[in-house]
Amino acid sequence: MGNQTEVTEFIILGLSNDPQLQIFLFLVFLLVYLITLLSNLVIMVVIRADPHLHTPMYFFLSHLSFVDICYASTVEPKMLVHFLAEHKTISVNSCIAQMFFILQLATTEIFILSAMAYDRYTAICDPLRYMERMSKEICVQLVSGAWAIGFFHALLNTVFALKLHFCGPSQINHFSCELPPLLQLSCTESLTNQVVLLTSAVIFASSSFLLTLISYIHIISTVLRIHSAEGRRKVFSTCSSHLIVVGLFYLTGFLQYTKPSSVSSVVLDEMFSIQYSILTPMLNPIIYSLKNKEVKTAVGKMFQKFKFLK
Repeated sequence: MGNQTEVTEFIILGLSNDPQLQIFLFLVFLLVYLITLLSNLVIMVVIRADPHLHTPMYFFLSHLSFVDICYASTVEPKMLVHFLAEHKTISVNSCIAQMFFILQLATTEIFILSAMAYDRYTAICDPLRYMERMSKEICVQLVSGAWAIGFFHALLNTVFALKLHFCGPSQINHFSCELPPLLQLSCTESLTNQVVLLTSAVIFASSSFLLTLISYIHIISTVLRIHSAEGRRKVFSTCSSHLIVVGLFYLTGFLQYTKPSSVSSVVLDEMFSIQYSILTPMLNPIIYSLKNKEVKTAVGKMFQKFKFLK
């Protein structure tokens, strides 16, 4: 390896090399990014402004919106620049930094989703002790734990990634610096990195998924004991938004980081990444707003207030 030149920057190939298609994709993803920022900011402002929404469920939802804003802002601005730039490059250090934040925010999100599932379980299955078990201190601890686990997961994989050497090729067949495409470019042994990535992804994703699954098993068991059809419908309606969000995020994210390299393809990888890193942050607030009467009412009040002020 002594005669090989160390790579100091990567070329991001992105979604297309067709100039006309790149302009179209720039406009599409710019719109997606703006919707993501606006919708999540609205959710955060509405929850903070409306006292009726100062409950554990909306506390978690506001933090989920914040994570989604950070997640989208980690991936999309650089992606938008590359659609219009002639030289689509990123330094190795910047690439690894982006990889770190992608891992941290994705892991944080799945554990906030687990906390939201636990909140629904407590509200439905143990309502008399709800305020005790979901006190403000416990909610803060759950969110802090989600951020801490995300940081640890990202740091663990980043430490091993920093030991890699890149000496060519320098082209990343992706639109962002996720770890699986980076490992393919290493000119040193990356088996350890692959094992660490697979093991940590399985441990963190499966533990979060099990927490969510156990919560919903108890919820479904409780719902089935409700004799009133209207009562069952009301309970399921409070959980449906969360189930949709969990399904969207878990399925694509888990498959992306645990599937064997033998079944990997550029198109498949990019489709998975677009779903959980770009579309899901945009869809989360829309799903919660459309399925939640309290949020829709609070948003309506906020816009009426703005009209009144004008």
